[in-house]
Amino acid sequence: MAGTKEIRNKIKSVQSTRKITKAMEMVAASKMKKAQDRMRQTRPYVSRIWQIAGHLSKANPEYKHPFIVKRDTVKNVGLIIITTDKGLCGGLNTNALRVALTRMREWQGEGKGVIVTAIGTKGLGFMQRLGANVASHAVQIGDRPQIDRLVGPVKIQLDAYRDGKIDQLFILTTRFVNTMKQEPMAIQALPLVFAQTPAGNVIDTVISEGQSWDYIYEPDAKAVLDGLLTRYIEALIYQAVVENMASEQSARMVAMKAASDNAADIINELTLVLNKTRQAAITKELAEIVGGAAAV
Repeated sequence: MAGTKEIRNKIKSVQSTRKITKAMEMVAASKMKKAQDRMRQTRPYVSRIWQIAGHLSKANPEYKHPFIVKRDTVKNVGLIIITTDKGLCGGLNTNALRVALTRMREWQGEGKGVIVTAIGTKGLGFMQRLGANVASHAVQIGDRPQIDRLVGPVKIQLDAYRDGKIDQLFILTTRFVNTMKQEPMAIQALPLVFAQTPAGNVIDTVISEGQSWDYIYEPDAKAVLDGLLTRYIEALIYQAVVENMASEQSARMVAMKAASDNAADIINELTLVLNKTRQAAITKELAEIVGGAAAV
């Protein structure tokens, strides 16, 4: 059995670790509230621009934007995977990367090429180790993502779609459900599909197949559609990033709370072992004293 000094050192070490995890839990809880506020602010905007884009896709303008036109055959697929820059957030990144790996294997099994854009250090490192074709990346985007940091890497995928290098574009992010639940979700960004909302909830009242729409375009259909659909993709990417950040802070808070609770349990167990060790040492000394007195 370890001596009392060793046990005390272990207790001090676990107490120091618990202080760190407790501090990280409090920081994550503070950041989580701000991340959730940003996420909730983006949802109405993305939902509304999604509806407008869906209405335009059902219209009959004199110009068909390439983002709306479905390709007959799919040879290459673009994938924008969104992960975190930091760890210690439970299985958040692992779950998202597992879904990405499954999708990539399915596409490769069908003979399709995959071009990846990684947003987040964890996803970039995983894709590089996997040997994937990483066309662009964005890392260290901070706690408050800026759209101008995201436009550049995403534009490479959009240009590839316009040039015919890819025929579909998917976004893989982690959707925030509640503090205890975050689920990975793949969204088809291009060509635009309006059977589902950006959050993944099926709707049938806003845009239906039987509706026809007619608009007056100013200055012209090409300028309006180019601006609107590009803004829609950018907003969709931004929302996916803030959803992932809200999920990250929630997962980190839960993970750090679990670590703090486990540290407290270990401290209690070590304290019990320490008391037993001290009691055994005291009992042994008393027995030696009594034995010595009896011998005298």
